Amino acid sequence: MKELQPNAAWDDAYDNSGHIDGAAGYPPKWADLAAAFRAEMTQSGQADLDQAYGEQPREKFDLFHPQGTAKGLAVFAHGGFWKAFDKSSWSHLARGAVDRGWAVCLPSYTLAPEARIWQITRQFARAVENAAGQISGPLRLAGHSAGGHLVSRMMCDDSPLPGGVSGRIEQVLSISGVHDLRPLLRTTMNQTLLLDEAEACGESVALGRPSLPCSITCWVGADERPEFIRQTDLLADNWADRGATTRSVHAPAKHHYDVIDDLCDPDSDLTQAFVS
Repeated sequence: MKELQPNAAWDDAYDNSGHIDGAAGYPPKWADLAAAFRAEMTQSGQADLDQAYGEQPREKFDLFHPQGTAKGLAVFAHGGFWKAFDKSSWSHLARGAVDRGWAVCLPSYTLAPEARIWQITRQFARAVENAAGQISGPLRLAGHSAGGHLVSRMMCDDSPLPGGVSGRIEQVLSISGVHDLRPLLRTTMNQTLLLDEAEACGESVALGRPSLPCSITCWVGADERPEFIRQTDLLADNWADRGATTRSVHAPAKHHYDVIDDLCDPDSDLTQAFVS
């Protein structure tokens, strides 16, 4: 099969930094907020950090506990196009769910090109399974960008999660998720992702079927790149047609980098969509 060549239009479609003012300032801000939250939770005895869920160096997660008995387990999957970041930049996003009484797990995973996306999917499933073994009750999953792909992938009818774990999932929240991976074949980033057509189709949740019953909220900033809005509505529409309970939300005046901020607020609409 002929290898597809990068296309500048598709590169631009996924270029969030190039369309957000002050984009370079966001990663250091996230890291500072996350470090402060970890320090606060460690001091209060509510943090279990760097728990291994596998043998690879990045197969670790942080677990943050609420005061008292947890209502259940909420898991957040970070973004970065499967090739950037780790759990240490996002700890503060657990605050809203923790304040609402949920334990929150934030996993890292091996990044591309060291791992293919199908392998990352299975790593994430192992992290969810491991954390779910420590916290009883229902599960809620949320993820941002590539993390939105990972959490919705857990609800496909060919999910790598064991049935005893997937059956506990009450709600999934995909924030600015990438649900159709086929356009990535025409991007420069695929030199790192190493997707081929078979993997792009097999890992595209919008092309698959949900494991029913399934409830998923697809959330995106109204000011995001049109491709992320398309990807959000695509999953909500396709899975509604296949029997899932879906909702598509376009958050006003939010772009790809600030759409996640409201997870820090226990009373925000976004946090309530995660752990209502």
